[in-house]
Amino acid sequence: MELLSVPMKTPEGANLILGHSHFIKTAEDLFEVVVNTVPGAKFAVAFNEASGPCLVRVEANDEELRQAAVANALATAAGHAFVLLVRNAYPINLLSRVRDCFEVCTIFCATANPVEVILARTEQGCAILGVVDGNSPKGVENAEDTNRRHEFVRKMGYKL
Repeated sequence: MELLSVPMKTPEGANLILGHSHFIKTAEDLFEVVVNTVPGAKFAVAFNEASGPCLVRVEANDEELRQAAVANALATAAGHAFVLLVRNAYPINLLSRVRDCFEVCTIFCATANPVEVILARTEQGCAILGVVDGNSPKGVENAEDTNRRHEFVRKMGYKL
C-alpha cells in the first residue's frame, strides 16, 4: 500500500465539498440538491464510478467548475468519491441537503481553504483516508479576535 497526499485545486471564489457516495446517479442527484437549494449557484459535481466502466460522471452548470471538478476527481482516483465545487453559495447552505442525498455516505470536508486529500493506493484502487483542511491553529482567540468573528458572521448575514 502506498500513502499519498493530493492537493485539490479550487478555482477562485469557489468552495469545495468532498465526499464518498455509492451509486451511479450521485452526480444527477447532487445536481438536483444544489439547484433546488440555491437556485442561483454555479457549480459542478464529479463522481468517480467504482465499477463497470469506472468513469468520472459529471454534471455542471459552469464550465470552469466542471473542468476543475473532473480534474480533482481524477486526481483522487478514489472509487465512489465525489467532488462538488460551488460559487454563489456556501457549503453551510448545502450541507444538510447533501447529507440527505440517499447515495451520500460521508462528507470529508466543506471548505474554501486549501485541501490536501490523504489517499491510500492499493492494487485494487485508491481510498480517501481523510483530508488536511486549511492550516493548523496558531493560538487561541482573544477578545479582539472574538469581536472580529462576531462582526464577520453578522456581515455575512448569518447572525442578527
